[in-house]
Amino acid sequence: MNKKQLIQQIERIRGSRVITYLTSDRQGPINARVAMDIIPIISKQLQAIGKTGKIDLFLYSAGGDTMVPWRLVSMVREYCDKFSVLVPYKAHSAATMIALGADEIVMSDLSELSPIDPSTANVFNPPDAQNPQNKIPISVEDVMAYFDLAKNKFGIKNDEELSRIFNKFVESNPQIHPLALGNVNRIHNLIRILAKRLLKSHKSPMKEEEIEKVVDYFTEKLYSHQYFIGRKEAKEDLGLKNVIYAETADPLLVKIMTELYEEYKKEMDLGTLWNPENELGLNTMQNRRDYKIAFIESWQLSNHFELSIEYKKQQVNTVQQTPQGPIQIPQEQVIWRPVGQGWK
Repeated sequence: MNKKQLIQQIERIRGSRVITYLTSDRQGPINARVAMDIIPIISKQLQAIGKTGKIDLFLYSAGGDTMVPWRLVSMVREYCDKFSVLVPYKAHSAATMIALGADEIVMSDLSELSPIDPSTANVFNPPDAQNPQNKIPISVEDVMAYFDLAKNKFGIKNDEELSRIFNKFVESNPQIHPLALGNVNRIHNLIRILAKRLLKSHKSPMKEEEIEKVVDYFTEKLYSHQYFIGRKEAKEDLGLKNVIYAETADPLLVKIMTELYEEYKKEMDLGTLWNPENELGLNTMQNRRDYKIAFIESWQLSNHFELSIEYKKQQVNTVQQTPQGPIQIPQEQVIWRPVGQGWK
């Protein structure tokens, strides 16, 4: 079956209308993130569907802009009585936040969520020594863990000693501007507020203490952004009672979800390593390739984000040290540059 047929099959099984949203998590430039530019596109999808009883979002993403989930979830809820997220594999970070806003999170044994603690980057962050034009992202949880180490592991409670710890942190090399820490604190508080709002949006409201437990786990108590959460842990340990086992909902659902993910995987080359020389091709001096790095689809409408990259082989001079001194040696190298991108 093709993607359209698979989407329709899920709709028949679930008694819902399905919208798919996938972003590429390939390395190098061939990736996409959850971003605010999806809002008008999904709005068109929702307008085409109209008011309906149940909407399922088929979601695959490694994360992105943490401001998107509340905007997306609140918009989808205007068009349905029940909102569910189907997770065929990865729904990390901002995608986890989208899932937290759903009445149901439908997961297979492959599905995984992640912590939602973000890394922040603004003009006050320290510069990257390898590329001074870039700023080093600061992990919210790394900052929190530093002060937790001082207070709870080393037993530092005195205000004067804590001030010295703070100054030591700020004066590190590369130096961290105090306003960068202020931004970390602001984002940390914002993530908790957004997570609570998403959980409170459920059709069957959660208790306040249940919400606090879930938010604590996903923002503070898992300690690593690379800690991935399967469905059993999400449901039984972290307190997400809205997690649904896909095969329990319908024995055929896991198979169809997997087949639909595999169709997107092939079209987006997910899991394929990006190498400029391989992209250029053998015995070729110049080449242009188009990549589909994000999809938003229903059986009615289809949109994808396309990135076009131009590859060119050229000679560059590299410096090599010799006993007689440095010499320049010509060497072939593949250079690349984006030449076009946008939703289609």
